[in-house]
Amino acid sequence: MAEGREAAERYRSRVRGCLLGGAVGDALGAPVEFRTLDGIRAEHGPAGVRDYAGGTAPGYGRITDDTQMTLWTVEGLIRARNGDRGPGFDPVPAVHDAYLRWYRTQCSREPVWEPSGWLQGRAWLYARRAPGNTCLGALGEAGNGAQGRGERAANDSKGCGGVMRSAPFGLLPAGHGDDDVFDWAERAAGLTHGHPTGSLASGALALLVRRLVEGDELDAALDAVLAALARRPGHEETTRALEAARAAAGGGAVSAETVESLGGGWVAEEALAIAVYAALAHPGPEEFADALALSVTHSGDSDSTGAVCGNILGALHGETALPPLLAPWVEGRGDLLELADDLVWAFAPGSGPLRASPRWLERYPAD
Repeated sequence: MAEGREAAERYRSRVRGCLLGGAVGDALGAPVEFRTLDGIRAEHGPAGVRDYAGGTAPGYGRITDDTQMTLWTVEGLIRARNGDRGPGFDPVPAVHDAYLRWYRTQCSREPVWEPSGWLQGRAWLYARRAPGNTCLGALGEAGNGAQGRGERAANDSKGCGGVMRSAPFGLLPAGHGDDDVFDWAERAAGLTHGHPTGSLASGALALLVRRLVEGDELDAALDAVLAALARRPGHEETTRALEAARAAAGGGAVSAETVESLGGGWVAEEALAIAVYAALAHPGPEEFADALALSVTHSGDSDSTGAVCGNILGALHGETALPPLLAPWVEGRGDLLELADDLVWAFAPGSGPLRASPRWLERYPAD
């Protein structure tokens, strides 16, 4: 019984660590997105971005659309669980509906209608933090009926807007298979990003998180991801990017220049590769801040690469390893951890009575 409690607490810590770690990485990288590496070093020093403020104070970390959409992914998964009617569980349509709720928050400064569920009623999530045009365009078309529920977007984008929100699929408990987790994340990314690489990189991240939450070390989890990719058509770009990240981590001195050799992070496979490289270069729990700094100190999409790196290391080490000068100061921390716990409870064995309660269904209406 004690072993079971320890496993449950370890799982909860990794769920919370993954989601909060992603938010911390997002907020750390956001102020330097679009900055050159030389400009970042001039302001932050040779060690790169180590705090939100760029000085000695912890500052306050403002999240971006990366964390917003990750939260809506979680909300969609919970609502799919509430509507689960047995065999054939498929969360992607409910996650699509959740993304449409996020889209509506981006079209208004504050809640102006009766919100559907508690998350849509949180005023701070209505801030518009440079959302990706690809996501806005695809979801706007879907909301207007131009794209059916759960259909692949009619574009050829492989931007990082799919992978940066896909980690929550990997947090689903082990009763859902590895292939299911990969496929659901792949399909959910395809709702906004039509290029196969944009989807496959998202499935790869979800599976990587899944294996880490289940207790694999980072190298073993990466082996599982590469094996899963090899079975899927169109995997070559994502596979090459991950193999390059692994080779770079084992090939010499760790540097921001090596990060930039992997790309800018604007497209899905590059964002994933940069995050994986930073995690492999600084894999220990005491190195979490070093990995995040490495993942955001480059001339590219720093918030997305930081978010994905934070997801990975949070899933690997759990909540207690999060940098103590960063984690308490990230925007929306309380709501984020509340949502993480709700995900754990929604999928826990014997959670049926909870999910059938009026208060829970008001909080997460079944989709």
